[in-house]
Amino acid sequence: MEESTYIVIPAQNESTTIREVVTKAQKYGTVVVVDDGSNDNTAKAAGSNVTVLTHLTNLGKGAALKTGCDYAIEQGASKIVVIDADTQHNPQDIPRFLETLKNCDVVLGYRKQSKSMPSILRFGNGVINTMTKILYGIDIRDTQCGFRAFTVATYKKIRWDATNYSMESEMVANIGRHKLSFAEVPIETVYADRYKGTTILDGIKIVLNLMWWRIKR
Repeated sequence: MEESTYIVIPAQNESTTIREVVTKAQKYGTVVVVDDGSNDNTAKAAGSNVTVLTHLTNLGKGAALKTGCDYAIEQGASKIVVIDADTQHNPQDIPRFLETLKNCDVVLGYRKQSKSMPSILRFGNGVINTMTKILYGIDIRDTQCGFRAFTVATYKKIRWDATNYSMESEMVANIGRHKLSFAEVPIETVYADRYKGTTILDGIKIVLNLMWWRIKR
């Protein structure tokens, strides 16, 4: 059976960037945009030749990605790539992720350290990376990078419950719990908005969740 790649893009209020991301990503697979309760015209801006799934209210990144990945499986996907909608991730890197996926269960992107990354994010990511290593024995360069690829069989094992930004860490925790093989791919990341994304409060919640998942499982 021919393999089918689906590219899932969660989006909230990304009307100025979503079309650029979709256009570039469509070269490498079927694109699914999940409009997570936007109050702008993100859904329309994504284009008429792309599947757009809509949450009427904002449910969170984790929920949006689950909606998109579950839909991809229903449509017969064999491989899934997830990327952000704000141009922080370059869709032209997708072929590198798919090539690497041939030899492992999950491919995780990691952002090269640079001065463009806000210092608070560098610090927060470092703390979360360290806690992940201590609690799960997994040494990953960037547990919070949202650019990832995995097979459908793997998705069923790493499928997360978190509806917010904790989903990236829960996915990693599930990788450790199921002893799945993974590889890391370096990517360039552009911070168009230095204050967007995971906040300090989000980071604290992620660390607490990591500890709770370890105790629970």
